[in-house]
Amino acid sequence: MLLKKSLSALLLGSALTATAAQAEVKIGVVTSSTGPIAMVGTSQKNSIPLLPASAGGETIRYISLDDSSDPTESVKAFKKLIDEEHVDAIIGPSGSANAMGVIQFAAESGTPMLAPVGSAAVVLPMTEQKKWVFKTTQNDDLIAKALVDDMAAKGIKTLGLIGTADPYGENWSLVVAKLCAAAGIKLTAVERFQRQDTSITGQSLKVLMANPDAVLIAAPGSSSVLPQTTLKDQGYQGQIYQTHGAALDPFLKLGGKAVEGTILAASLMLVIDEVADSPSKTIAADYMQRYNDKYGENPATFGANVYDAGLLLENAIPAALEKGTPGSAEFRNALRDALEQTNELAATQGVYSMTPEDHSGFDERGREMITVQDGSWKLLK
Repeated sequence: MLLKKSLSALLLGSALTATAAQAEVKIGVVTSSTGPIAMVGTSQKNSIPLLPASAGGETIRYISLDDSSDPTESVKAFKKLIDEEHVDAIIGPSGSANAMGVIQFAAESGTPMLAPVGSAAVVLPMTEQKKWVFKTTQNDDLIAKALVDDMAAKGIKTLGLIGTADPYGENWSLVVAKLCAAAGIKLTAVERFQRQDTSITGQSLKVLMANPDAVLIAAPGSSSVLPQTTLKDQGYQGQIYQTHGAALDPFLKLGGKAVEGTILAASLMLVIDEVADSPSKTIAADYMQRYNDKYGENPATFGANVYDAGLLLENAIPAALEKGTPGSAEFRNALRDALEQTNELAATQGVYSMTPEDHSGFDERGREMITVQDGSWKLLK
């Protein structure tokens, strides 16, 4: 009898231990901390230790993988996290093309994916697959509307566009063409280039021949610099606009005098000392201070996109725990539903309010009009 009681107690203890282990929330994170997108991915990887450590009374464990900026490696990382680690959600990957290539795996496995990428194509148009994806950067149309409004206010009538030949540049071309048509601005030249190109002389000459009043460069990270320096070297004197893909300090260092006067719409983090107090400013300032304390430098806004993903998950996990146990399909489904119901959640980039149709959730509070002045970011006055 004593042996049976001891055995029962042992089995009960094992069951309780297993239950406790299952309750741990596992979040995969895929970043491009090496390779061509490393300027974006490094600050994202560095932000992982700053993410929430628990939510709803449960520990959160993050499993970080580097895809070396290679879309094929992104797929391998996603499959590993889903099939071997059985994660409850995935943050990443860093690049738009990389993200587009893994959506099907998130959907097939029923794993929520929080994409810290620029292209709105990861969530628009909404489909059965994309309903599993949530985007932690401002959609292209929100940023583009601010830029086109500024162009119209300045009396710009013609616009040239140089964009990357990938989902980021392609979606920007579509969005800008529609907005320009409504604003009475004519697109006189649209050129494409590859991120890894070391020369885009031909494309920039074609734009110069069209003689536009302004040029918009639609390229993320370091790839945003070369088109602008090339245009300036060739004597272009008009206004140059950039997307939020250029919103990082290395853009200033790499571009030097060639990027003076650039106009872009981007995160308040670039001009945090100039913006009015708000919940987002408080959260962004705390994140920036913690990042600086750990790494001795300020984070790029791209790192904040991963940080915001952590805040979205922290907010959604308690509701999901009411429907299922971490590690289960029920929990992942409930987590997806809870993310979609996010309402007025302040984070570093702005305020998120998701809907079934909008998995980015930003409004005008998610952007500031910014220019480059004396080698620094300044609010556009």
